[in-house]
Amino acid sequence: MRYEEVSDPTPGPGEVLIRLRTAALNRRDYFITHNQYPGVTLPTILGSDGAGEIAALGDGVDGLQIGQEVIINPSLDWGDNPRVSGPDFTILGSPKDGTYAEKIVVPAENVFPKPKHLSWEEAAAIPLAGLTAYRALVTRGRLREGEVVVVPGIGGGVATFLLLIASALGARVFVTSSSDEKLRRAIELGAAGGVNSSDENWAKELQKAIGGGADLCVDSIGGEVFPQLVRLTKPGGRIVTFGATRGPVPQLVMPFIFLKQLDILGSTMGNNEEFRQMVNLFEKHRIRPVLDRSYPLEQAAEALNRMKEGRQFGKIILKIS
Repeated sequence: MRYEEVSDPTPGPGEVLIRLRTAALNRRDYFITHNQYPGVTLPTILGSDGAGEIAALGDGVDGLQIGQEVIINPSLDWGDNPRVSGPDFTILGSPKDGTYAEKIVVPAENVFPKPKHLSWEEAAAIPLAGLTAYRALVTRGRLREGEVVVVPGIGGGVATFLLLIASALGARVFVTSSSDEKLRRAIELGAAGGVNSSDENWAKELQKAIGGGADLCVDSIGGEVFPQLVRLTKPGGRIVTFGATRGPVPQLVMPFIFLKQLDILGSTMGNNEEFRQMVNLFEKHRIRPVLDRSYPLEQAAEALNRMKEGRQFGKIILKIS
């Protein structure tokens, strides 16, 4: 990564220029720097999450004003089918230049008013992780009030949003982590309980804590964790997966899936309508994102190293002067 000067972007028809105040990190950014993400075009400006003020409007843009405080939906060109993204779908931050910058041009349809109860740092934390969590829980997971939700690997951006959103919707949320400190913080944020995943019997301990099984598990880990979630889920329950940071699932006992009538559902990002619904939910329930640490934009590489080491709890923020 290099910190350097580039030319100011100019909005075309249907686009807006945003003067960014803050950006936020996602694990996607780290993967791109290590060539572990498909469709990467170099050089690129990283960053999917951002908040700022509209500086200029392209031709044909209505309903937005110069100076308006906004956040950006990084889910670009979703397409017309709400069930699945189309062939042109991309995420802001490669191949299209992203939010680790002072200014950015994005489609007007991807710009939404900044929730008034949030600071600039909190607003920038929402877009990618908040949208991913909302679609996984609400659209794909069909979460209902009073259900039990399991979120393995609490501490990262999406996981903390899963906890906040599910709790706001009336679910009982149980979490796992290899850090007792992260488990303690999750309970402070509303988790009903949690277990340390360093214990080889963590799944059995979690089942005891729940008092049965989970109605819904939302997983970004994969690997050896996923088969344990299959065992934890109640008959007729759902598992939503949106990542696999531990890699492929080594062994999956298929009868646990078909005899329990489980639904295994994939999920990725979301469309503009889901983004609007997610922002409305944050405003209605006055949800505030969990922030880890802020860095100036020129220290973005240092911020990514903190993410790499997995030390964060919540979102890592970049402040843009």
